[in-house]
Amino acid sequence: MRGRRALHLDPRVRFATLVGPGALFIVLFLLIPLLSIVVFSFWRTESYELISDWNVNNYEAVLGEWIYLKFLLKSLAMAAAVSAICLVYAWPCAYLIAKHGGRYKLVLVLLTAAPFLTGILLRITAMQQILGPIGLVNMALMELGAQPIQVLMYTNIASAVGLIYLWIPFMLLAIYLSLFNFNFELLEVAKVNGARPWRAFFEVTWPLNWMGTAIGIVLVFIPTFAASVTPRFLGGPNGSMFVNRLEHQFGSAGTWALGSAMGVVMCVASLVVIFVLWRTVRLRRAGFTGAGA
Repeated sequence: MRGRRALHLDPRVRFATLVGPGALFIVLFLLIPLLSIVVFSFWRTESYELISDWNVNNYEAVLGEWIYLKFLLKSLAMAAAVSAICLVYAWPCAYLIAKHGGRYKLVLVLLTAAPFLTGILLRITAMQQILGPIGLVNMALMELGAQPIQVLMYTNIASAVGLIYLWIPFMLLAIYLSLFNFNFELLEVAKVNGARPWRAFFEVTWPLNWMGTAIGIVLVFIPTFAASVTPRFLGGPNGSMFVNRLEHQFGSAGTWALGSAMGVVMCVASLVVIFVLWRTVRLRRAGFTGAGA
């Protein structure tokens, strides 16, 4: 009985009991599939079958052939543009909510996430009804006697608008949470010392809340980079992104090895973005004084 009680109270046993199930789940359903994709990327596909013929031809195709490189660069540019627009829009909104929201802060933040009460397909369909050739925008223009704007639908602009609409709540929430515990009296001190509002923002507010901003950029950049449904429905034939080409490899083309290499390239590109942003974060400047700061 004593041995069992000692085993039951052993911190290492309790830690393993608590962490073990989660760690096993991650290994089985995350790490092993990812490792499989990496392995398959060095194989080749023949007649819809994976053949363990180790080579780097798939990576040479993805990074060397313009047809694939074009979509990769296009997706990176789209993700960067959407992240930048979300950043410019979300910062003032989050700032106003955090500083002037009062007791309605939580309600205002939740309202920004109201679109998530419906599925992504319904939200994209709603955007089609707004931006389409006979959507609300063009119908209003025609009622005013103006010509409809064709560029609003089935273009990269339509894809960008849809992606901004989908992911901007993530950016706003990340920045708001960063501003939640920010001491706004620091801005008054900066003004007393002669700093204009813009200078106070860029030298006080922005640096002290950069961690939340960086997290928001990641939360927008990664899903935009990996978006497939929105470009397909809003971008049309000319709005295809890198992920749409990747899906084609696992679908009708049946070139799974090439698709695996494209997936690995996407993962590496995403990790590079995360690493670059992580290197810009200064924990002590953000007020974090824990170990490793």
